[in-house]
Amino acid sequence: MARKILAVILGYVVIFVSIFVLFTALYLVLGANGAFKPGSYRPSFTWLALSTPLAFVAALVGGYVCAVVARGGRAPLALAALVLVLGFLFAVPALTAKAADDVRPGNLSNMEAMQKAKEPAGVALANPLLGAAGVLVGGWLRRRRAKG
Repeated sequence: MARKILAVILGYVVIFVSIFVLFTALYLVLGANGAFKPGSYRPSFTWLALSTPLAFVAALVGGYVCAVVARGGRAPLALAALVLVLGFLFAVPALTAKAADDVRPGNLSNMEAMQKAKEPAGVALANPLLGAAGVLVGGWLRRRRAKG
């Protein structure tokens, strides 16, 4: 049982770290003007189109790691449930935030961008579903690989 709990926690940490690293790299490649719509903190289509598959890959890796550590069982399912619950909880601020259109300066640090970005409501609701699906696919891939 302790192994399964550790697997879920480690899987979530892997997802968190992977998203941080991948999104930081993406922001460094795109810069503020590529990551946001002109003059605003709303993400650009390019950012959304590139960050969505990266988030899925991060979840897939987390699910795979969870399945490896758990050595079978339903730990990836528990991780997917955790991703869903926490994802929807973290979506609440994006859904309840007032639509303030602050003007974005041209030069913006990665940390400032993360703090001030205005995630669209649809993306905030889709991310937990995408993450849970990625975790389940990662767990399935590990199970499939272990069988033969």
